[in-house]
Parts: sequence; C-alpha cells; structure tokens
Amino acid sequence: MEIVAPGSSCREMLIRNPVLSKRAAVKSPAQTLRNNVYKLLESHGLTWGRDLECDLPRSWQRHGDLVVLSEDCFRDPVWGQLGNELWVSVASSLGAGRLAKQGRVMDDGVRSPNVTLLLGENGWVEHVDNGIRYTFDITKCMFSAGNITEKQRVASLSCHGEVVVDLYSGIGYFTLPYLVHAGASFVHACEWNPHAVSALKKNLVINRVSDKCHIHEGDNRQLTLSDVADRVNLGLIPTSEPGYPVACRVLKKDTGGVLHIHHNVDCYGKSQGETDKDVSQTWRKIAWRNWAELVEKEISAMLEQVDGKKWQTRTLRLEKIKSYAPHVDHVVLDLDCRPLPSI
Repeated sequence: MEIVAPGSSCREMLIRNPVLSKRAAVKSPAQTLRNNVYKLLESHGLTWGRDLECDLPRSWQRHGDLVVLSEDCFRDPVWGQLGNELWVSVASSLGAGRLAKQGRVMDDGVRSPNVTLLLGENGWVEHVDNGIRYTFDITKCMFSAGNITEKQRVASLSCHGEVVVDLYSGIGYFTLPYLVHAGASFVHACEWNPHAVSALKKNLVINRVSDKCHIHEGDNRQLTLSDVADRVNLGLIPTSEPGYPVACRVLKKDTGGVLHIHHNVDCYGKSQGETDKDVSQTWRKIAWRNWAELVEKEISAMLEQVDGKKWQTRTLRLEKIKSYAPHVDHVVLDLDCRPLPSI
C-alpha cells in the first residue's frame, strides 16, 4: 500500500484477481478469437507479433452455422503451421460449426464466388428474406444482401395475371419475389450456372411455387421464347446489355410491357470547385440519366427492328440500389415499352 501524494490520506492498493463487472467480463467475438489464437500459437511454440495481430479478421459474414471470413486475413505463412487446429479454434471463437474464407468473385461469365471451405463438409446455407427461403451452396453461388431493398420492391409490385421472364435468375433472387409476393401467374427463369440452377430448383420447391415456373437452363441468348412477357427482369451486373435483344423479343407484341434493367454506372467526374458531396448529389444522378437515355434509345431501336413497327418508351423509375465500388453505382431502370397503333 502506497501514499498517493504527500499529506494525502488516500492510499493506493493493489487488488489481486479483482472481480470484474459484468460488462468488463464479457468479451466480444473478436477478443475471444484473438485470445484463443494467441494461446494456440503459444502451445505450438510460435511467437505472437504485430504482423499476426494485423492479420486477424476484422469482419465476417454469418450464414447460420457457417461463418465466411474476409479475404484479407490469415495470409501469413505462420498460420499454416497450425493446421486444422487453427480453423477449429476460429470457428469455436465465433460460435460457428463451419468456416469458409472469401476470395474475389471470378470473372467467368457467371460471377462464381471464390469461397474456400476451411471447416465443414459442405457449403449449403439458408437465408430468409421477406418471408422467402433461399438455400444455396455458398462456395458455388452468389448471394448479395445489398439487393434486399430491390427484392422488397419487386415483392411489392402488382403482377397478378402477368407472365415474367427473368433473364438472369440465379438462385431465384427476383424470380421468387415475383411468384411469392407480387402475384405473377408464371415466370420463365433463365440461368446458365448449373450450381445456381440446382439451388433454384430447391428454392422453388421449398417456397411452394415450382408449378408456376419453368427453368430455361443455358445461355439466354439461345432462348426460343417470343411474344410472351408482360415484364422482363434483367438483373445482371456489371451489365445486362447482352440480354437486351432477348428482352425485346420476349415482350408481348400487342401490349408490350416493362423492362427492369440493372447496370453498374461509372459516376466518376468532378468539375472545378465541386466537393465530394456535390459529386454524390449531382454528378451521380447526371451519370445515371445519361446512361438511361442511351439505353432507352437502344431499346427503342431494337423493338422496332424486332417487331417492324414504332414503339413508345418512357422511364418509370431510375434508382440506385447500392454502391458497387468507388464512383460506381448499381442502378435499376424501369422502362415502359408499348407498341404504337398502326396508322
């Protein structure tokens, strides 16, 4: 016991093994992970250092009992000396039964995920969005949580009695909201990733709408459908432009319909004196409108070429779904397309 200051009646006392408050005693998953990995390294006679501290995951995604780590962690060769013990420890620290690590999306035409399963027998997971069940193999199929607002909007549409063609169905991101909530009478779902097709078949069954959907497996540019759709969904990014001719061909010739066109718009641009905030509020919307105007002209020309008569097109809605990358916005254009009466 020591005197704090001359003349003071206060004394400084060291309390051994103090009882921590409930808040202080509770450790975050990140703290638990750090402590457990530190102990594991020590047990193997390995030295803990700042480089390893910085190589721990700062974020992860949870899919039920499967946790997906970010790609920027556990890159140091030292971790390899711990073998499977490392992944068992990490999974236990994060309360997971299975573990995987994220990589960059593959540029293979189907945007396959580059996810490596580190612990567990398979990568099948299930998500529930807006009352719809999605099951898929996370190592084989993409799932974008950032599209939830657009899926909710699609679910709120009134599509009763309509036939929808979903040109890039995937595991059913938009196919299922059209059927389960929007009331579409039938959906033609196009998909060329066989793993996504497998998941889509399961999802149609578990959501009890398999009788209202036909899956067209393969390249949608080879689709033989025509003159069937009241609505076409073109949900591929960075661009769904290769699907424009197909979309024009499948629209009903007598009544037309609506195209929902997704695209990643490059919004980079800045005039002298503009702040970053100005750019986000003005230049971005200008970039969106410029893209939408070009698409509308392109679609109008295609419709006239396909049908041999004039069509009227107009923008119903142009909105940002999410930021895809710096200066790149994922937007969706709702384009109304109607044939003009012959004179």
